[in-house]
Amino acid sequence: MATVILVRHGRTTANASGVLAGRTAGVKLDETGRTQAARTGERLSVVPLVGLVTSPLERCRQTARAILQQQPDSLSTAIEKGITECDYGEWQGRKLAELAKEDLWKVVQGQPSAAAFPGGESLATMQARSVAAIRRHDAAFEAEHGPGAVWVAVSHGDIIKSILADALGMHLDLFQRINVNPASVSIVRYGAARPDVVATNTDAGDLSWLRAKPAGDDAAVGGGAGPGAPA
Repeated sequence: MATVILVRHGRTTANASGVLAGRTAGVKLDETGRTQAARTGERLSVVPLVGLVTSPLERCRQTARAILQQQPDSLSTAIEKGITECDYGEWQGRKLAELAKEDLWKVVQGQPSAAAFPGGESLATMQARSVAAIRRHDAAFEAEHGPGAVWVAVSHGDIIKSILADALGMHLDLFQRINVNPASVSIVRYGAARPDVVATNTDAGDLSWLRAKPAGDDAAVGGGAGPGAPA
């Protein structure tokens, strides 16, 4: 099985000011976000990556560049619209504190599968297209580089939350239970039997263990001995 490292972009000026940026052009990482992206790039510098795919929005491309700058070898890169930010429609560009007063806010919080943003897309549509894109790229990287392939997808908070919910077998209505912080790293392996959620929302720690080839599709009964241990 291949391994996908899901990286959220670093903190932006919109994040810091409590604004729902959505697909607004020109939203960039702030100083904290640039530091976060560099830290994530350093963490990933010890991982033998075979490729990187990023959302087309600038904050993700900035984060992707921070990762690529610390890679010892050049990587194949691609921009993937399927993992771009949710289309929040008329909510885009508004303060979160203001949006929290809308009736739709309660739906987004409690029943996301029923939430559709006026003039935008539904959260269910967002999840379907982002999961499809990740699984498509994962299959392609594995076909080209083998089951030990490790690659990176740089995307957005709600996108990554929805991908993790799918991998965990959670209904979309439960995806608000998942946290994905700026520049955090989450890791998923798509096996033949089931996805394996290896890590979620990490912002520190050694990732060199990803050099080891996964033991196989079967879950380790009893929890196993950890990465790199005998099967």
